[in-house]
Amino acid sequence: MSLTFGSGFLYGINAAANSTPIKLGKLQDVSFDFSFTLKELRGQSQFPLDVRRGSGKLTGKAKFAELNGRALNDLFFSGTSATGLLLSAVNEVGTVTTATVTVANAATFDTDLGVVYGATGLPLTKVASAPAAGQYSVSVTGVYTFNTADNTKQVLIDYLYNATTGGSKITLGNALMGNTPTFMGVFSAQVGGKTNTLKLNSCTSSKLALATKLEDYAIPEMDFEAMADATGSLGIFSVAD
Repeated sequence: MSLTFGSGFLYGINAAANSTPIKLGKLQDVSFDFSFTLKELRGQSQFPLDVRRGSGKLTGKAKFAELNGRALNDLFFSGTSATGLLLSAVNEVGTVTTATVTVANAATFDTDLGVVYGATGLPLTKVASAPAAGQYSVSVTGVYTFNTADNTKQVLIDYLYNATTGGSKITLGNALMGNTPTFMGVFSAQVGGKTNTLKLNSCTSSKLALATKLEDYAIPEMDFEAMADATGSLGIFSVAD
């Protein structure tokens, strides 16, 4: 008899040749559902005379706390990935001097996310150019321009900027329908010196959910489904009896 305790370990390997295996970090729980449609032969009595399996399905769901760019891209998006990060500056303090503020990360500025007055928290209105009092404009080089009436006032600026190291940036494209990233899925759980393993030769993910919560950790969730590989094999279920 074999027992399973804890969340176990879940690995994914993209179908491309020589892909690096990925272990989903801080795994919270995994579930697998084997299901079949049933076809019934009935006569005039209440219960069927015979019942046979029809089509089958093997679906899975995994929750994991650790975000990994390679895992997301290899197992779900299959997009273009590059080294770097898109970062956010939140409530960066600036003092309007000669009607301008140059943000700290102006050299790699990406997207304006708004400006508020530091003293009151009231938002300023963005305009294309020539801002009036309570308005601002911003250049692609991260220079914010204000009205001279706002000189010496403190402002809080939110924006996005790029970093060339430290992570992964995945370009989310608009692939044609039918484009289906596939991967091998391997689940392993050990307890009492015994190991149970489910190896699924070919899987594809149907859903990736990212939800945050106040005073709690974000736990991404991925749904996937297994299918037979080119040899007609679904995989291997190994149980330590």
